Amino acid sequence: MRDDQLAKALQLKALHESGVTFAIGNAWDRGSARLLTAAGFPALATSGAGLAFSRGEPNGAPGEEAIFANAADIVAATHLPVSADLENGFGHTPEAAARCIERAIAIGLAGASIEDATYSTGGPIYDLERARAKIQAAAEAVRRSGVPFQLVARAENFLHGRPDLQDTVRRLQAYQDAGADVLYAPGLATAEQIRAVVGAVDRPVNVVMGLVGSDLSLEELSDLGVARVSVGSAFARRAYGALVQAAQEVLECGTFGFAADAIPMADIERAFMVASEPIA
Repeated sequence: MRDDQLAKALQLKALHESGVTFAIGNAWDRGSARLLTAAGFPALATSGAGLAFSRGEPNGAPGEEAIFANAADIVAATHLPVSADLENGFGHTPEAAARCIERAIAIGLAGASIEDATYSTGGPIYDLERARAKIQAAAEAVRRSGVPFQLVARAENFLHGRPDLQDTVRRLQAYQDAGADVLYAPGLATAEQIRAVVGAVDRPVNVVMGLVGSDLSLEELSDLGVARVSVGSAFARRAYGALVQAAQEVLECGTFGFAADAIPMADIERAFMVASEPIA
């Protein structure tokens, strides 16, 4: 364990435990990591979907090697702590989840998420016993490492056509008992759903914004007791959306007004040279 990794892990842990809601910037490559660092985020997270889009692939297509290579790139691009989206731990067993977290720590990550989606045709979500065992094995790997790595446990019901709030809460409580440091149920959209989750657990809760139907503000999420707010692939989709809009303007209108909204060359080069310097 490097001294800088310990410092970053402690920094991420402190952010989760500060009692102040913070937004984490979801990067998908070195460039976006540099820009989000320069923008002033206190920590970064990866985006599996953003990575896929940058490779010209659909969400879920990049495999373990591509995801870890991307995470290592983002760690190298910033002085901030980075938490990675590691899907279901790249395997169906507790041993696979433990190996995944060991590898995450080895590349310098300060945190990572393991979800209970199966990525298989036998059912979209693991049964609770298996999912809990995977989180427990991941948590034990963290303890063995001696790094205050932030293990995020994700309950994926709402993203897989199972909007069962009661089961989602039951799963998050089980993952908390298994040793997760942060809890996350992507797809929660209403204040009532979020309030129910936050009130049912004793760990910091992450909520994702930027999905259709999710329009709560950072202040409103803070009032609900949310510890961390991520945006998943929303930054990446917004960036690619701007590209498509610019292309349409050129091809359909023959004009180039899009360039007025482009980042000035000096600002983007400055961000890429000194990631810690805020963009003016």
